Amino acid sequence: MTARWETRNDLRTSELEGTDLDTGGRVTVHDLARAAGVSLATVDRVLNGRPGVRRATIEKVETAIAEIGFRRDLTASMLARARDIVLKIIVPEGTNQFFGKLADAVESVGAQMRAERLRLDLVRIRAMDTRALVAALDGIGAEDADCAVIVAIDKPEIHAAVARIAGRGIKVISLVSDLPDSARHGFVGIDNRAAGRVAASLMGRFVPAGASVGLVAGSLELIDHAERVGGFREIMALEFPSLKLAGPIEAQDEFTATYEKCLKLFAANPDLAGIYNAGAGNAGLLMALNEFKLAGSMRVIGHELTGPTRAGLESGAIDVILDQSPEDEIRAVCATARRLVVGADAAPPETQLEIKVLMRDNLS
Repeated sequence: MTARWETRNDLRTSELEGTDLDTGGRVTVHDLARAAGVSLATVDRVLNGRPGVRRATIEKVETAIAEIGFRRDLTASMLARARDIVLKIIVPEGTNQFFGKLADAVESVGAQMRAERLRLDLVRIRAMDTRALVAALDGIGAEDADCAVIVAIDKPEIHAAVARIAGRGIKVISLVSDLPDSARHGFVGIDNRAAGRVAASLMGRFVPAGASVGLVAGSLELIDHAERVGGFREIMALEFPSLKLAGPIEAQDEFTATYEKCLKLFAANPDLAGIYNAGAGNAGLLMALNEFKLAGSMRVIGHELTGPTRAGLESGAIDVILDQSPEDEIRAVCATARRLVVGADAAPPETQLEIKVLMRDNLS
């Protein structure tokens, strides 16, 4: 067969060969096509995940892969690509220090990934800006990137933009905040509902029966914040029904908005004994606690170890921080991109990212 390229993602016949793990013999795409009863062109489309193949045909090829022990030669596939795997990673700007750490992780992990033929391009946009995220996605062409990575906002405009970019053949990975029921291809992040349940389980033990607990979120249009609040409410209703919930207030993960809205929350609920911040803006929360002279007496649980939250833990103004590692998340994004672009065997199977429970006593 004469080798040729139909699109930039095609693989030559020699690159689609595999090893029969049982016999040690070489299994080629010709063998796979014969076993599945389809053409070489169809095998190529299925292996590269391109459209235009019926579900029944895909299942025939997948069954044949399992039966004859076909394995793609992933090293040859990477060497044969005309360029590196390119990821456009879109990270919000603003006062949310976690996203600053996430951007730093893109740069540091990206430098390590260059030797493995992955290129990570960082794109910064205004936080919570639907139009900016839509414009960033619409501006990525098939020649620019293999994958787009986004911190998703659950709005119809974002769902539509994700569908458009996926339609151009670009894989979409949601990061930190998911976009379920969309055209995205994968999600990398912690189990946010579990994080909310952990926060509630701790808070219920911290505060007296019958007290009130305040809820703060950046935006409930961020699935991670909505899931954390949902998980928190589940455990409160199930295990601590005597506790009353105030909020959630939505402060857009901004310092000033969090400060001002927390002041109002404290004033309107003088019986508050605890507060759970499911988002960012912790510096604003700490300032409001200090102004009301509640620091140290109010039980506080928040997310992400940053400069302000570390200081809050050390001073006793914050009791618990639920942390996730930006570096681990970006490495997981790279592994997911490999599987999506090259093949399922291109990286180890994904595992659930760890939720770290930090208190003053176990700060490193």
